[in-house]
Amino acid sequence: MSTSLLSDLLERIEGQLREANTQFAKMYPGDSPARQPVHTVYGGAQIFKADTAQKLGTVALKSIDENAASPAAFAKALGLKGNAQFLSTIYRRIIDKLKKEPVEDFRIDFEDGYGNRPDSEEDRHAEFTAQEVGRGMAEGILPPFIGFRIKPLTEELKSRGIRTLDIFVTSLVKKTEGKLPGGFVVTIPKVVMTEQVAALVELLESLESKNSLKQGSLKLELMIETPQSIFNSKGGVAIPSFISAASGRCIAAHFGVYDYTASNNITAQYQSIVHPACDFARTVMKVSLAGTGVWISDGATNIMPVGPNRMKDGKSLSAKQKFENRRVVHRIWKLNFEHINHSLMNGFYQGWDLHPAQLPVRYAAVYNFFLKELETASNRLKTFMEKAAQATLIGDVFDDAATGQGLLNFFLQGIGCGAITEQEATATGLSIDEIRSRSFVKILRGRSKD
Repeated sequence: MSTSLLSDLLERIEGQLREANTQFAKMYPGDSPARQPVHTVYGGAQIFKADTAQKLGTVALKSIDENAASPAAFAKALGLKGNAQFLSTIYRRIIDKLKKEPVEDFRIDFEDGYGNRPDSEEDRHAEFTAQEVGRGMAEGILPPFIGFRIKPLTEELKSRGIRTLDIFVTSLVKKTEGKLPGGFVVTIPKVVMTEQVAALVELLESLESKNSLKQGSLKLELMIETPQSIFNSKGGVAIPSFISAASGRCIAAHFGVYDYTASNNITAQYQSIVHPACDFARTVMKVSLAGTGVWISDGATNIMPVGPNRMKDGKSLSAKQKFENRRVVHRIWKLNFEHINHSLMNGFYQGWDLHPAQLPVRYAAVYNFFLKELETASNRLKTFMEKAAQATLIGDVFDDAATGQGLLNFFLQGIGCGAITEQEATATGLSIDEIRSRSFVKILRGRSKD
């Protein structure tokens, strides 16, 4: 067969494409196969202890007991739809979750949730909280993911942030004899330029070297909470340059709703997770980080589900006061539920919680999101597997290989947070080991050899 292209040209072109394709694959490796937490609970460093997660779970269970002591009452408060069995399943799994693993991710906060305190006080809290993390590791009572947030590396606060970073990591490693807890991360807030990220990377490298930690073991996450975190001074999207400056250490980017809206001159009355300005920023985040393997997290609802009436002088609340409290809590629960659903529908499967009474709503929204689609997703994945990855048309939904991985991710996320049981997942025709392989391609390769 006749051709016109010369071999040296082909060799050069293919070499250039090989280099470009390799670089692209390095920048966009795909979604992380690791478990992603469904939330991050932020709590001030001044009140953190090793058993904080357990205490939050206890308060969350008490909130349910006082304000929605049955599946029907809880569903009515949130506006959940479904038959009695469906609503009971969600309610039961929430209770079980709050007893066994009430918090998936906790961030010890030395920034907004802590405030500006005398240096000597922050020094003490940095050392104490690190020792408490070490104690939690030894006793096996920490959440699956944990970390701490330093102050921003601005001109005014950089020295304080760096010192807290140093004290915390050094004290923790000393306490644990060189071990880090699972899912450990350092959060840097209000990032506006690559130099801040690069500086943190250099600091983490030095801490690893000085404390005999494995290179790259200290991970970081970014707070996207200013207009300059979205677009740089040249008009380009800033986030990709932050990820590049992180040199492979960045595992997540969290959106800060209230700093971002305030930076955009939105008055307090209208600062909300569902404001259109936030939708725009989240879209930029999602598009910028698609395929990078960096997790994205939405922010918080800052209205706490707490009733106005409190016990005084040991006197119990009256029936009227209890009713008033429930009415307020239900209203705020429903608002929180709507906010979390907004995040989920926009592809943000993680968000912030700031109060233990928000935890039941977090899990209710997440479990409802997964369980209401469970039967459809199971049928689609089962049919897809039976067709051995050939494109399949189910109803009006066309599945290709990428969708197959997306369906697998649906079950991985659902199992990871407790929304879906292993028995429900195996109704897809996949074994638990196959699902845990976290790779649709690996599953198909394994089956092709059988």
